[in-house]
Amino acid sequence: MLFVLQLAFDARAHIEMERPRPVTDSLKYGPCGGGPHERGTNVEEYSPGETIRVRWHETIDHPSTYRISFDEDGDDSFADPATSDDFYTNATVLLDEIPDEADGTYSVEVTLPAVECENCTLQLIQLMLDKPPYEPGTNDIYYQCADLALRGPPATGTDPTTDSGAAQEASGCGCGGSGGGASALLALPAAVALRRRRSVRTTA
Repeated sequence: MLFVLQLAFDARAHIEMERPRPVTDSLKYGPCGGGPHERGTNVEEYSPGETIRVRWHETIDHPSTYRISFDEDGDDSFADPATSDDFYTNATVLLDEIPDEADGTYSVEVTLPAVECENCTLQLIQLMLDKPPYEPGTNDIYYQCADLALRGPPATGTDPTTDSGAAQEASGCGCGGSGGGASALLALPAAVALRRRRSVRTTA
């Protein structure tokens, strides 16, 4: 009984993706927490190129950064960071080096690729920085994924269910939200965006 309770605690610990809904509460095995996952009926539908809001909570605090990635066909293109500062080096990455928040509440806007897909997956990873040295494939990363489908004509605006507010939409910021998470995410360094542009040119 103790073993069963411990498994249940482990499954719900550390990070919990609230939106989009995750395919599993498991966290430890990439690329989706329980390893490769079988697509289920819990599929979130969006438009190609739509800007959506990803929300999650950190329930057990670790000094961390976060990465959000997108695979348009399953989950086999996701890749762990090679080092603890390996940012924007995989073609699936949408947003990287998301900073740690003191209150453990996160609400971040990301723009999905302008492609139609029925078997696409959004991945959230937490890269923990308090267990040096970092080694890919060990327990330095927690994973969660959500099954998506991108259908219809390209989007012309943001996700209508976002709570970002008119001021944030007008600002064009790719991050922000309610609670303590908003202030630091709004202050993401310009250097991160520059590094991403350089990475895109390198991998193109």
